[in-house]
Amino acid sequence: MSMSYELSGRTRQKQRTRGALVAAARELVTRGQTPTVDAAATIASISRTTAYRYFPNQRALLVAAHPEIEALSLLPETAPSDVAARLDAVVTAFLHLIVDTEAQQRTMLRLSLDPDPDHRGELPLRKGRAIGWIGEALSPLRGVMSARDIRRLIFAIRSAAGIEALVWLTDIAGLSRKEAVQLMRWSAGALLRSAMGDAGATRHQARPSRRPKASSRRRVST
Repeated sequence: MSMSYELSGRTRQKQRTRGALVAAARELVTRGQTPTVDAAATIASISRTTAYRYFPNQRALLVAAHPEIEALSLLPETAPSDVAARLDAVVTAFLHLIVDTEAQQRTMLRLSLDPDPDHRGELPLRKGRAIGWIGEALSPLRGVMSARDIRRLIFAIRSAAGIEALVWLTDIAGLSRKEAVQLMRWSAGALLRSAMGDAGATRHQARPSRRPKASSRRRVST
């Protein structure tokens, strides 16, 4: 309902209104608060009635306020051919995103653990976006490792790199953010080397699959 409302008439003004509500929600998340449609409307100086036309419920607002991007790839435009270099490029970009938006990420992590059934399975942290990014980095392993083993490796790398690992490494282990990022990058590389060793893969055996042209890669802010 909200999307059809936004696409009908005065679309530019509606885009600005929607953007103001999302910015207000992100401000609340940065403060460590759980944003509601009412609270976002108050901060953005927008009426509650209008706000609910854009976001009919809190869940829709939370999804829009999540700081990650819906990117088909985190690889650079000129992607390396070596699988280890590809993985490090993706993990590094992912971790920089996590650190740059840490306050928001921590709040979203807390919300993702909320037992409220209205949130379960809907928040962006549950969508597994990083799984696709890591999978593309490891695409040269197709044909060298089984799909099952590649999937297991992707999950292992994701479990070792992300907001969950950052929280433990900084809050519990006492590392600085720089040290934590370095350790997560090392862990990702170590997992890759171990998996390739188990599969008898070498750098020469792992060839990258063809990537889509830059024009076909869309990036949409959430």
